[in-house]
Amino acid sequence: MADEEIGRVERELMTLGRHASMGAIGDCARQPEEGRLERSAYILMSRIEASGPLSIGQLADAFGLDASTVNRQTAAMLRTGLVERIPDPDGGLARKFRITPEGLARLHHHRAWLTRGLRRVLTDWTDEDIRVLADVLTRFNESVEHVQRLPQMVQDAAAGE
Repeated sequence: MADEEIGRVERELMTLGRHASMGAIGDCARQPEEGRLERSAYILMSRIEASGPLSIGQLADAFGLDASTVNRQTAAMLRTGLVERIPDPDGGLARKFRITPEGLARLHHHRAWLTRGLRRVLTDWTDEDIRVLADVLTRFNESVEHVQRLPQMVQDAAAGE
């Protein structure tokens, strides 16, 4: 591996992160406040949508976070009605989080906003270029999860659209 190319990857990931955190990948403009999800809520809810109900411990393990961090994030989501606590469907002791109908509607609305923006950004790309980008990003994320020993997220058809 050439250090120069690794440096280039780092710079491009930093730039991508900046675009994503600024909302620039969304509709190339700020989403109205009422439809916007906090970044952490979007990420946690996407994981719950893909995996089914999860406990604080399972969410913490999935993202390599401290349980207290996930507890604060899920408490905010509970207060706003995005998720609800339910008994473990498998009979375990830990209560789990399930997305509410309102939360699911907001998650899908937020995802649609992001994908509309991506379509605008990628409008001049070929289908093959987009497939290659998706494949490389998937491989990169799987490598990160492997190195950090994080459970890989199972993608379902709805989350991948």
